[in-house]
Amino acid sequence: MTEPSSKTDTVKIRIRDLRKSFGPKVVLDGVNVDIVPAESLVVIGGSGTGKSVLLKHIIGLLRPDSGTVVVDGTAVETLGNREITEFRRKFGMAFQEGALFDSMTIWQNVAFPLQRLTKMSRGEIDDRVEECLGMVRLEGVSEKLPSQLSGGMRRRVGFARAVAHQPEILLFDEPTTGLDPITTALIDEVILDLSDRLKTTTITITHDMESAFRIGDRIAMLNRGKIIAEAPPEEFKRLDDPRVQQFIHGRAEGPLSEETPARGPSDSRDDLGEKTGESGIPSRS
Repeated sequence: MTEPSSKTDTVKIRIRDLRKSFGPKVVLDGVNVDIVPAESLVVIGGSGTGKSVLLKHIIGLLRPDSGTVVVDGTAVETLGNREITEFRRKFGMAFQEGALFDSMTIWQNVAFPLQRLTKMSRGEIDDRVEECLGMVRLEGVSEKLPSQLSGGMRRRVGFARAVAHQPEILLFDEPTTGLDPITTALIDEVILDLSDRLKTTTITITHDMESAFRIGDRIAMLNRGKIIAEAPPEEFKRLDDPRVQQFIHGRAEGPLSEETPARGPSDSRDDLGEKTGESGIPSRS
C-alpha cells in the first residue's frame, strides 16, 4: 500500500483508512492520503473506481463506514447538520460542464454564493463578479445566458462561481471532459492561474492524463478502493506499477482490463450534484 505523503508537517486534509460500501459493493477500501495547504492534488482512476465518492466524503456529503476525513483538524464525520453547513463554506466546487442555472445570467450565476453567504452590497458583488470573471478570462459576458456560451466558457463561469466566496479548498470534477485539446489547455491554464493567485488547496478528479500532468503538484491513482500510487508528475510517469502504466498510456490490455469496477449509487458525472444546504455550492436539482 502506498504511504501518504509526508511533504510537510502541515496537512490541510488528512484521510485515514477511509472505507465505504453500498450494499455488497465495496467502493472505498482503506484510502490513505494527505493534502498539504496550497497543493494541487489530481486523483485519477477508471470510471466507477470511487473518485467522486472520495470527494463526497471530503465535503461531508457522505459519511464513511469507517475511517476518517480530517480537514483543518476537524473530523468531518463528527459534524452535525448545522456544523456541516458552516464547514462547507471552506469549499468551492466546479462541476463537470459547469452546472450553471440556465435561466440566470452569468452575473446571477457567479453572484449566487455571494448573495447567499455574505452581506456584501450590490456594488461590492458587482465588483467581485467582474473580478472573478476576469480571473477566468471571461470579461464582458456577465449579461449573457449560459446557452450563449461555448462549453469551455461555461466551465470557466463555473470556476468563477466556485471562487467567488473566497474558499480555502477548490474541488474540480472532470473539468476537461469532452473538450477539444486547445480548450482543454486553456482550462488547465486557468486552473493553474487560480491555484497560484488564490493559494487554495485544490483537488481535481480527471481521466485526462495530459491535463493531470499539467495541473498537478502530485498525482494519486485510485484503484479497487485504495490509493495505489502517488507521486509528483514526472516521478509518476516513471512508476513501474503496470496498472499505472496501462492507465497513463491508455492501453487496452493490462491488469486494469481484468478488473470490474465497484460502483456505488450514482457513481457518475452527476455524483456531486446534490443539495448541500447553505454551502454556496448550488444544487443541480
